[in-house]
Amino acid sequence: MKIYENPASNELAQILQRPSYDFSKIEKIVKPILEKVQRGGDKALRKLALEYDHVELDDLWVTEEEFEAASGQVQDTLKESIQIAYQNIRKFHEAQLQAPTVMEVMPGVTCSRRQVPIEKVGLYVPGGSAPLFSTVLMLAVPAQIAGCHEVIISSPTNRLGQINPVVLYTAQLVGVKRVLKLGGAQAIAAMGYGTDTVPKVDKIFGPGNQYVTVAKQMLAKQDVAIDMPAGPSEVMVVVDKNSNAAYAASDLLAQAEHGPDSQVVLVSTSKKKAEEVNAEVEAQLSKLSRKKIAEKALGESSIIVVEGRKEVLNIINSYGPEHLIISTEKAEKLAEKVISAGSVFVGEYTPESAGDYASGTNHTLPTNGWAKSYSGVSVDSFVKNITYQRITQEGLMLLGPTVERMAEAELLDGHKNAVTVRLNKIREDGISGKLSKESPEDGESILFRKG
Repeated sequence: MKIYENPASNELAQILQRPSYDFSKIEKIVKPILEKVQRGGDKALRKLALEYDHVELDDLWVTEEEFEAASGQVQDTLKESIQIAYQNIRKFHEAQLQAPTVMEVMPGVTCSRRQVPIEKVGLYVPGGSAPLFSTVLMLAVPAQIAGCHEVIISSPTNRLGQINPVVLYTAQLVGVKRVLKLGGAQAIAAMGYGTDTVPKVDKIFGPGNQYVTVAKQMLAKQDVAIDMPAGPSEVMVVVDKNSNAAYAASDLLAQAEHGPDSQVVLVSTSKKKAEEVNAEVEAQLSKLSRKKIAEKALGESSIIVVEGRKEVLNIINSYGPEHLIISTEKAEKLAEKVISAGSVFVGEYTPESAGDYASGTNHTLPTNGWAKSYSGVSVDSFVKNITYQRITQEGLMLLGPTVERMAEAELLDGHKNAVTVRLNKIREDGISGKLSKESPEDGESILFRKG
């Protein structure tokens, strides 16, 4: 990895430039796929599976027999590990559920807000060079906790039309019973448009290659939501003179092996330590089974040496890494000042791998600088927040004149009149002694019950 010492701001921006794609070129490939699925439905999906995945599918969905067979093909030790990860992820995400907010903002005017699940969600689970069964946990668990009514998974098959058994075992574990045998842009199209056998979902989640990413973004312009914009995976590792070089190198390589377009960045306040990490990267690289993939990623990656923690923090927050590993003295102090990162790993014994699999946080995170404005996937991603308000006669008498004046100032007579006709009736009834506070008729309603 090339080392840059105290680069100027314009040079730093160039060093940290993310890998770029010709999206217009990718869109030209993806658009016909989307159109074929929209027009041809299930028939088109079978043709596309044959064309792109070289598999002939009799059934687009995983059968009961396939689910049962999958469980027997997964080693017990791996099952135990997946179950531990499931429990940790579930515990952390259950804590994210929010109770309804109810507040009487002024006498007779009560507002409330509550979470409701997104009805139908589609989860894309990559299965190309490495089947990411951990993504099933990261997406299906918060969907399960949120209470989504319909949850489907789509994942590519091998040449025999079989989905990786660990993916199916994990789907069973989290309670997902419907799994599509589809990958690529056609899988996104199937869930986004719907077909005779595939339900149209309200929101699509999950990582994927550039074609999957572009398909999601194109569909998001229409009538299906997506989890977040995404790009190649990335990590930034921060070290100082006392850091363990072997640990830092292993974290860089763990990210580099994701794909040739992954970006790994080391930021160090010590040139000597930066050189030690670079040597460790070379030593550890030779032992990786995905060495060639990691080499390509490292060829586009950088080591940046700066003077102190202030400069480190500026780099972190201007870059907004998907994964940030802080392996320095007083790591927590530095972590507290981070405002742009997908997920932060604090201390030398907190490898990114833990968050990718089993610590409890979610590994579906914003990339390509989107950590400056997006959060990673959570239970919040699978719910909508609806607000409610209830106003009594007394409340409208207090609030109404304010609304009338504001509506009149905006020249919206209809808005003003909707209040005025009610106030006139209240005043008329009030003269006859009929003014009422009009409490909610259902005393057990969760919408307006405070506490």
